[in-house]
Amino acid sequence: MTSLPNYPPTSPILVSLFKYKAWANDEILAAMVELDGDTQKDDRHLAIRIMNHTYVVDQIFRARLLREPHSFAATNTPDTPTLPALTAAIALSDAWFVQYVSGLNAAQLHESLKFKFTDGDAGTMTREEILHHLITHGGYHRGAVGRILAQLSIAPPRDVFTRFLHQIEPARRNS
Repeated sequence: MTSLPNYPPTSPILVSLFKYKAWANDEILAAMVELDGDTQKDDRHLAIRIMNHTYVVDQIFRARLLREPHSFAATNTPDTPTLPALTAAIALSDAWFVQYVSGLNAAQLHESLKFKFTDGDAGTMTREEILHHLITHGGYHRGAVGRILAQLSIAPPRDVFTRFLHQIEPARRNS
C-alpha cells in the first residue's frame, strides 16, 4: 500500500483571515444594532439583506467545499431574517469555516471543484480560490453596510486586518 505524501497544514494566514472574518462580522453586526427599526427601517432592512447575502453565499460555497447540494435558489433568501437570528447564524458559520480551514492541507487547497452557480452557469475553482473569494466577498459587503451606517452618522467599525491582528496580539504594538 502506498502512503500519501505528508502535506503541510493550511497556511497560517488563511486561518488568520477566517478568524479576522469572524471578528469583522461580529463588529459590523454589533454596530447594526444601532440602526433604529422605526426611523431607519429601510436602511436597517437593506443592511440586514446585505449581510444575509454574505451568509447565503458562504453557505452555498460551504456546500460546494463539501461536495454537497445546497437548498438556495439565489444568493439571498426571499425572507429577511431578524438581526439576532442572522447574527447567530453568521457566528455558527464563521466558527465552522475557521475549523474547516484549520484542518485542510496543501493538496486539499489546490483541488479543483466543479459546480453550478445559482444562475445555472458552470464554474470551477480550487478550494483555496473559493476560500479567498469568501474573504474578499465578505469584506466588500461589510464595507457597503459600513457606508450605510456612516451616512446615518453611526460610526462604522474599523474592521481592518491590522486592527484585528493588534487586538488579538497586543504585544505586536511593543516592537
